[in-house]
Amino acid sequence: MSGMTPTGITSDETVVVSLEGALGRIHLNRPEALNSLNLDMVRKISDGIDALESNPAVRAIALTGEGRALCAGGDIKMIWQVGRTAPQEALAFWAEEYRLNARISHLRKPWLAVMDGICMGGGVGLSVHGSHRIVTEKTRFAMPETGIGYFPDVGGTWALSRAPQHFGFWIGLTGATIGAADTIAAGLADAMVPSEALPALLADIASGQTVESAIKAHAVDRGVSMLKDNAVLIDSVFASGDMEEIFAALQANGSDFAKSTLALLKAKSPTSLVLTLHLLRAAQSSASLETCFDREYATDALILNGHDFYEGVRAAVIDKDRNPIWSPAQLGEVDQEGLVSAIKPLPSLFSTATADDL
Repeated sequence: MSGMTPTGITSDETVVVSLEGALGRIHLNRPEALNSLNLDMVRKISDGIDALESNPAVRAIALTGEGRALCAGGDIKMIWQVGRTAPQEALAFWAEEYRLNARISHLRKPWLAVMDGICMGGGVGLSVHGSHRIVTEKTRFAMPETGIGYFPDVGGTWALSRAPQHFGFWIGLTGATIGAADTIAAGLADAMVPSEALPALLADIASGQTVESAIKAHAVDRGVSMLKDNAVLIDSVFASGDMEEIFAALQANGSDFAKSTLALLKAKSPTSLVLTLHLLRAAQSSASLETCFDREYATDALILNGHDFYEGVRAAVIDKDRNPIWSPAQLGEVDQEGLVSAIKPLPSLFSTATADDL
């Protein structure tokens, strides 16, 4: 992605904020960690937005990433380390991250998120709430949280719940990685631009072109969407409000796609699946993105007191044995009503949040 790298970049800056003509740039520069976000980076991005949004010379702001990713997620290792002993420290990270994500949705200037490469978890939170979302042939988009005993956060419950034909439910529950065509089909990106054309796209905006006209000039056909090809099945199965019903419907269908989807789900934390389905369904009827952030934040507090998040991160990131032992181990063993009722509302992260039942 050297063609997108701002001039004057130095290796010790994890977030590079720069101005190129009419274009403000926020470039994530922690490639060795796939630009995963820590608290310092969250604050630097926020400060960068402050500077660029208030600068009258800036017509638009572009978010890009160094190396193979825009951003592969948040600092789950830190949360794993402090979650049991200092849960307020973990919650403080989420609070600042969520406020930043929400702020992106209300920016007064176009926010161009360039999802060239890996864009997962925290990277999704920096992207999908923006006004203009670009994918490329290199895009690897996912909300893989059910695989680590967690759930799609960073406003993911809001964005996924609004995808057509329950595509977002499939994405959030399976944790599967998708490409450009499926990301656009799910309403989580707006256009596909070839990776090699990105420097020209950014240069056009820097020269004063509108973001819309520049995207239109460089966009290409997004190709075939696997989600669209299986839309009837996804829409019928994932409309259910019960995970066991979803499992049974996939089993009964018997198609290759149903079998592969069921295999993905069976590898995930049963607790995470129940929580994720509840949060997505609640988000469908929520009045605002902020309401969903508050609900996710309350669920964070519950997750920190549980088992599967620590086990999932251990297996994926700490020991890397890829063999989490979930507790409960089976979907039928999860006390679904008790789990959902254990989500206790916390004070809103936003002074203007819409009142809504958690």
